[in-house]
Amino acid sequence: MSMLEIGFASAGLVLALIALRAPIGIVLLVVSFGGVWAALGLQVAWGIARAIPFDFIANWSFSAVPMFLLMGYVASNGGLTDGLFAALKIILRRVPGGLGCAGVGACAMFSAASGSSVATSAAMSRIAVPEMLKQGYDKALATGTIASAGTLGSLIPPSILMIVYAIFANVSVGKLFLAGFLPGALSAAMYMTMIMLRVKANPDLAPRSEERATRAETLAAIKQVWPLPALILGVLGGIFAGVMTPTEAGAVGASLAMVLAAFKRRLNWTVVRTAVRDAAIGTSTVFIIAVGATMFTSFMGLTGVPRAVASFMMGMGDSPVQLILMIAVVYIVLGMFIESIGIMLLTLPIFFPLLQAANVDMIWFGIIVIKLLEIGMITPPVGLNCYVIGSALRGIVPISTVFRGALWFIATDLITLTLLVSFPAIALWLPSLID
Repeated sequence: MSMLEIGFASAGLVLALIALRAPIGIVLLVVSFGGVWAALGLQVAWGIARAIPFDFIANWSFSAVPMFLLMGYVASNGGLTDGLFAALKIILRRVPGGLGCAGVGACAMFSAASGSSVATSAAMSRIAVPEMLKQGYDKALATGTIASAGTLGSLIPPSILMIVYAIFANVSVGKLFLAGFLPGALSAAMYMTMIMLRVKANPDLAPRSEERATRAETLAAIKQVWPLPALILGVLGGIFAGVMTPTEAGAVGASLAMVLAAFKRRLNWTVVRTAVRDAAIGTSTVFIIAVGATMFTSFMGLTGVPRAVASFMMGMGDSPVQLILMIAVVYIVLGMFIESIGIMLLTLPIFFPLLQAANVDMIWFGIIVIKLLEIGMITPPVGLNCYVIGSALRGIVPISTVFRGALWFIATDLITLTLLVSFPAIALWLPSLID
């Protein structure tokens, strides 16, 4: 077999094993090692396998991952996210589909602290969905709202996906965080707008409260949830002002989360121990996948697969918009079956040469990729976030209903994606301010 044939055969084997639910990181490591062994010999394979983990962990930007994970787990376990939905429910009481809009807002704020779409969906499925169903909301609307709004955790900084992308694309983590701020806000606003328009067109989807929130109720709601916005503003404000690097901001955020949890009298040894344990598990998972992807990148480069794919796609169309459309199809299809970080790290080494040849801005492309991964997380038949909601509500709402509700949000996401592709300044304006 030629090097190119070995590369394509290995890529096919990776996809097949992942489809069989084998751990992505282990698959990438084993297949890459075996491929290099077959192509260049055992000694070269061992040399690459020994060097890559140390080279990757030496990247200073990666240390932001455990810090932001720890911040999110302390915020969640320490009670900083408690009452988010209840507070927004009071503030948005008279808005058409107010509980749905409150769910979107709560997911956006929770995800800004946790950085995880799955964690956001899992948490809000136990809080927001039962309340919406109790108030008579349509089951598809209620579950589709939380499944879709949970994906905002990938796009709203600080996001673990953004950090990993920045490391592999060799771009600034801080600039990528800045680039995600407006698209994340736009996505949340588009979700809320769609919910309000649907409920106005069909009031049976969601009963509307005519009772206006009093000033005392609004102030009480704000008082209940102020620690979480304070945490988010403290971390992101430090990054955007240039006072802290993302890694430093992650450490400050974890410390600030503990201080705020102590202020709420929710900090104890159990909270700290659980948060540290979960952050360590999450970091290890990301590290194994990232090391496997780094080795896979090296292997693919040796075989010439990225160059072959780039030549093929350039032959089909060489304009940036055409390339993005072709890449979008790949990401949405893969997103139906594979978790986000695995898709990103599996495909970036193949697409990078193509994008660089087309002079595509890698900060902007990072936002597009993450938005595409968000869409994949709610796309049938294996949209991960939909299954998280379905598992939490097993016996109450069938998974088909969750997917049916998510279709409206997929359509909304495609409109948002079109805006981001048509107007790159939505993502690039804030990063341009610090150039």
